[in-house]
Amino acid sequence: MKSRSPINQKNKKTYIKWASVAAAALIVLVAVFWLYNQEKNTDPVNSATAPSQSQQAATSEEKPEEKAAEEQAAKEKAAEEQAAKEKAADEQAAKEKAAEEQAAKEKAAEEQAEKEQAAKEAADKKAAEEQAAKEAAEKKAAEEKAAEQKPDSGNKLDATQYPEDLALPSKPTIISGVLLANKQHPLPATYAPGEVKEARSAFESMRANALKAGIDLTAFSTYRDFGRQKELYAGYVAKDGQQAADRYSARPGYSEHQTGLAFDIGESGQEQHWASSSFGDTKGGEWLKDNAHNYGFILRYPKGAEKITGYMHESWHYRYVGKKVAADIQSKGITLEEYLGVN
Repeated sequence: MKSRSPINQKNKKTYIKWASVAAAALIVLVAVFWLYNQEKNTDPVNSATAPSQSQQAATSEEKPEEKAAEEQAAKEKAAEEQAAKEKAADEQAAKEKAAEEQAAKEKAAEEQAEKEQAAKEAADKKAAEEQAAKEAAEKKAAEEKAAEQKPDSGNKLDATQYPEDLALPSKPTIISGVLLANKQHPLPATYAPGEVKEARSAFESMRANALKAGIDLTAFSTYRDFGRQKELYAGYVAKDGQQAADRYSARPGYSEHQTGLAFDIGESGQEQHWASSSFGDTKGGEWLKDNAHNYGFILRYPKGAEKITGYMHESWHYRYVGKKVAADIQSKGITLEEYLGVN
């Protein structure tokens, strides 16, 4: 039998040779693989976040467009601001123009009002002058008429008597601006002014001050027209006869109540003294005698003056003549006829 040692030795060398080659190849592969991973894993953050060349190129291409857009936006904003300024300026100019136009209108209105006021004052002055001339003429005519009626004996005319000519006039008698109504100076049947507002206002002022003294005055009879006076007078004549009625009641057309200026005054709560001579002795009657002239009223028919006024004493009958005339009559202690110089 042959020995196996030489064959095994030969195979062993071959085996070692290929084993070495395989080991070297494996080492090369490991080295290549290691180098590949080393290069891939170097600076992982920068490699992940750093832009690529293509990205940088894209960014560089986008910058001019963004700049142009920003410039356009800035231009548009500037244009909007300019437009807002111009609009504000236009609105301010419009307001100033409107204010100027309004001021011009107001000035024109003031000038027009001044012109109208001046024209009115001129017209009022002319009317006052004409009225004064008219009143002077009427006063003169009344004086001449009174002189004609005066008896030859030199005695004053008896004012209690109605004239023989009972025809009513076409106009009322006004002397020195004061309306006169008595038995010698009647009113037109058509004269119907109603209650005069000025007289009512004066009465209300007087009443308000009387209340402060604990006196509640009331005007229980004021304006009466021609028809109403006719009814009243006819009733008084039927009751007491004409001669008696003529002493305390006026015939239609001769009553002061038809002027709208006469007020029959009493005191609330004292009705028993209304239209009675006893009213003059009451607290309200005394207050009126002392204070009525301060409000433009006079006691129209005082005691002892029947021959002058034409009527018996009436403590309740007050006539509005205005403060100036009332104060003058009060201070002199005279009647309206004496003040006007007709008796």
